[in-house]
Amino acid sequence: MRELVLASASPRRAELIRRLDPESAVRVRIRPADIDETPLPGEASAAYVVRMACAKATAVAAGDSLVLGADTIVVLDGAILAKPADAAENAAMIDRLGGRVNQVTTAVALARAGAVLEHFAVTTDVRFRTLVPGESGRYAATGEGLDKAGGYGIQGKGAALVRA
Repeated sequence: MRELVLASASPRRAELIRRLDPESAVRVRIRPADIDETPLPGEASAAYVVRMACAKATAVAAGDSLVLGADTIVVLDGAILAKPADAAENAAMIDRLGGRVNQVTTAVALARAGAVLEHFAVTTDVRFRTLVPGESGRYAATGEGLDKAGGYGIQGKGAALVRA
């Protein structure tokens, strides 16, 4: 049986990998990478997210197993919106996104034996609809956005915040 190591603690990523081919002869092992995720001075957001995906993949790549590393960022007005620290910060972040377009970039890297074999990044423009007063607080109170870049998850309740 072949093995794919997922260098992530994200339950969503693990589930996506398992859904690809549940009858596959590939065993998925979860091994989160412990890396410094601080952006470098002057680092462009696109370069940052690729660097993070590659760093995660190579941090746990040992032996012959393939390792998949990934990272997602949300960018508004050229600034990366990290994961919010608490519900208040989450609500403020959602308020900033309301009625505006943000960019979501996900980078993926595949590594083996500490070396990156392939990597790519994809960016999507996400347009939030205009929000009604208090809506950001109600969303933040669900806790869904606390572990997500930009403070929202489009695959969950956050989809209701998005126009296109």
